[in-house]
Order: sequence, then C-alpha cells, then structure tokens
Amino acid sequence: MSSLIETRDHGNVREIRLARPPVNALNTELCRALIHAIDTAIGEGAHGIVLAGNPKIFSAGMDVPYLLSLGGNRHALMDAWQAFFGAARALADSRIPVVAAIGGHAPAGGCVLALCCDYRVMARSPDPARPFGIGLNETQVGLVAPEGIQRLMRRLVGPHRAERLLVAGEMVPSERALELGLVDELADQDQVDARALAWLENLLRLPHHPMLQTRAIARRDVVEAMSPEFIQLDRFIDAWDAPDTQAALKALVDKLKK
Repeated sequence: MSSLIETRDHGNVREIRLARPPVNALNTELCRALIHAIDTAIGEGAHGIVLAGNPKIFSAGMDVPYLLSLGGNRHALMDAWQAFFGAARALADSRIPVVAAIGGHAPAGGCVLALCCDYRVMARSPDPARPFGIGLNETQVGLVAPEGIQRLMRRLVGPHRAERLLVAGEMVPSERALELGLVDELADQDQVDARALAWLENLLRLPHHPMLQTRAIARRDVVEAMSPEFIQLDRFIDAWDAPDTQAALKALVDKLKK
C-alpha cells in the first residue's frame, strides 16, 4: 500500500485514510493510491469502506501548485485530472457502501470525493467562530465544475440551492451543510470516524444482497454523473489555460504561500 494511504480494518469494514500532509492535496499519486486502496478493499472482501482524512481537513482538493508546475504539458495535465476523476468514479461506482468521515474542511476536490460517497459525517468545529466548511468553490479559483459534479450537488440539495452554491463557489459551514442536506450528520471532531463506522455497521446488519441491490438501483444517478459524458475532460482541460483561470489559480497559490 502507498505511504500516502493508511488502512485499518474494523471487522469487515476497511478504513481508508488519506495521508498526504499537511492538507491531503490531491496529486496524481494520491488519487491513484486511493483507487488502488478501494479496489483492494473490495477485492479482499470488505463489506464497507470508511474514507477519512486528517484532523481539521478532509482534503484541500487538487494540488494546484503541482498542476501549475506542469505548465502547458497537456498530457501531464490530462493524466492528473484523469487520476482525480478516476478516484471519484471509484467511490461513486463502489459496489460496497462508502462513508465519508469529514474531520474538517472539504473544499473543491475534497467535497467531490465526499459527494461520491453514500453518507457523510462531518465534524463540528471546536470554535463556532471558525466553522469547518464544505463546498464546490471552483468558481472562486477560476474553474468550472463539470456537469457531472453539478449533478452530484443537485442530488443532495436540490436544483435551485445547488445553482446558488455552485455559481458563487460558496463554502458552507458544517451546521448549514447539515440543514441543506449536503452532509448527513454532524459529530464532535474526535467522534467523526466512530460515527461513520457506526452508521456503516448498522447498514451492514440488513439482509446483505437486498440491501446492495437496492443501493445499486438508488445510486445509478451517481454512477452516471461520473461518466465521461458528463465530465467532458477534454473541454475541462481546454479551459485550463484561459487567462482568468490562470490568474485566479496563481492568486490562490500566492495566498497559500503567505
């Protein structure tokens, strides 16, 4: 297993933890390691997966400094984004349930991974004045969320609310995320993983095959949303070099350096 992924078994549940400090930025290697970890868990007979991140941050999304370092290398850019959407697709298409244990912030790509899971448990911030946030903030950094990703958001919060959140690139505080249905449950930070595991264990007590077959039917729209037809990766990469996109991404990197 890659050093970027940590795993732990809880009976027939496999915990998969992103482990790329400090913020689990999603580069090609981490995304491919996540795909491998999901495939391995299923292949080794796990009945469910808990996907977790670091305390205070689930994942900061794509590794923007790494992506910008690729310059105009379209092949490398395509490879990086294929790895990311492949990881999201592996979660969406998993034939066993997956719960996101969101111990902190989950912007952009981190939010996408969570949206592909069956259930989302998010941490309450220990400081109400500085709540943890989750959201698809792509427009704020000069990107367009593909149709498939927008479908995932609409599935949870409804069309009009999704429109408002997506167009503004809004990061939603955890308490409001629960109200909107963007997450399913809140827990104290040190209880997020335990609550995710408890929800999954309760689900797995149901008659196994009827539960899985019903789940597969109910989640067909999630799988469809992640299909190439609704991601249109070539168009996404074409837009990468747009002047306002590059300016916004470079401003983000400058902000991260401070």
